[in-house]
Amino acid sequence: MKVVILEDANEVARYGADIFERQLAHKADSVFGLATGSTPVALYRELIERHQRESLSFAGVTTFNLDEYLGLPPEHPQSYRYFMQQHLFDHIDIRPESTFVPSGDADHPIEACDEYEARIRNAGGIDVQLLGIGRNGHIGFNEPTSCLTSRTRIKTLTRETIDDNARFFGPDEEQPHLSITMGIGTIMESRLVVLLATGASKAQAVKAMVEGPVSAWCPASILQMHPSTVLIVDEAAAGGLSNPEFFKHIERENQALLTRLGMV
Repeated sequence: MKVVILEDANEVARYGADIFERQLAHKADSVFGLATGSTPVALYRELIERHQRESLSFAGVTTFNLDEYLGLPPEHPQSYRYFMQQHLFDHIDIRPESTFVPSGDADHPIEACDEYEARIRNAGGIDVQLLGIGRNGHIGFNEPTSCLTSRTRIKTLTRETIDDNARFFGPDEEQPHLSITMGIGTIMESRLVVLLATGASKAQAVKAMVEGPVSAWCPASILQMHPSTVLIVDEAAAGGLSNPEFFKHIERENQALLTRLGMV
């Protein structure tokens, strides 16, 4: 696992956007796995700016989102489909028919999960998977105790996650307690995983992910076993790590090597 510690959330967003831009330069028809939540918004804003300023194109891209609330139609303001339209899709040149989000209002949600897995396979798998991390270590809606080889499925949300997300729902809105989420096993098949974490509230989850045992109690810890994961955090989110200076040293050496090789 590559751990990159940067000064603030803006630097985290720029570093993450660089990865996606390099991937598009390498493969214009890349398949991206995307995430919702507050952390990825700055990265999406950066990608939109690069699209508008530098003509960064997403015309050939296919996307698969991690999760969706079960029971919410795509036009619901709190649905993750709505979130993605507002924060990314409506502002870039991606084809609408190439953007996939689990169907929260499917008539047969269990079958919809299997269909989502099939769509990912048929697209050739995910090239770059973007993740955030919950305070309890969840990735997607794979909550603590989730099977580490799980596939896309219906998942019950923990009280902690429900409480964390309650701020997005009005007092007169019913907040879902179930979701459809890409499974941990599905995430682990991505060729590259990019996880962003910012703020002190994520520090303990980051520590458990990087330094703790691989355990279903911290689902993100499975990424220790992934062959190509980049964890990008700000100083606050890195605050729980035992030796952050070690990771900063490694990143400086990596950047120096890339510079000598003419790769940056």
